[in-house]
Amino acid sequence: MTPIDRTTLFAISVATMLSGMLLFGATIATAGECPADKVTDNGQKAGATAHKDVAEKLLGQIDLSKEKVAVAGHHFRMRRLDIQPGGEVAWHSHEDRPALIYVVSGTITEYSSHCAVPIVHSTGELSVEQTGLSHWWKNTSKKPVVLISADIAADPEAKGM
Repeated sequence: MTPIDRTTLFAISVATMLSGMLLFGATIATAGECPADKVTDNGQKAGATAHKDVAEKLLGQIDLSKEKVAVAGHHFRMRRLDIQPGGEVAWHSHEDRPALIYVVSGTITEYSSHCAVPIVHSTGELSVEQTGLSHWWKNTSKKPVVLISADIAADPEAKGM
């Protein structure tokens, strides 16, 4: 058996916490939310069209078609994203890919279709991403940002998805 490094151990801990919240429907108050008076269905528009200065690592995934929930063609996965200063996560939709994003370190700005102003997320905050949301992220700080993403995504081996 191979020893587990600190990053992997942390990722496993975050996965356990996020999984528990999903299973038990926990509500989380986060500081990095859109101000109530700025919530809209016509917020920020498409920005970055491609990832820039983003290193993505798949930490693990579960084929949900083989689990009791039996969601064919989908995986529950966890990734680590390292975003350099000035780096961007491209505009994308969560129409069919719910996700929880935990900010491990740093500060990053989200440009959300549900908010009239950019949203700043800092270390320790969680972003809940559900149907109807489209957005992109930018590291406007001078330090790298580390995110842990737990999502339900289409099976990367499936054809036509």
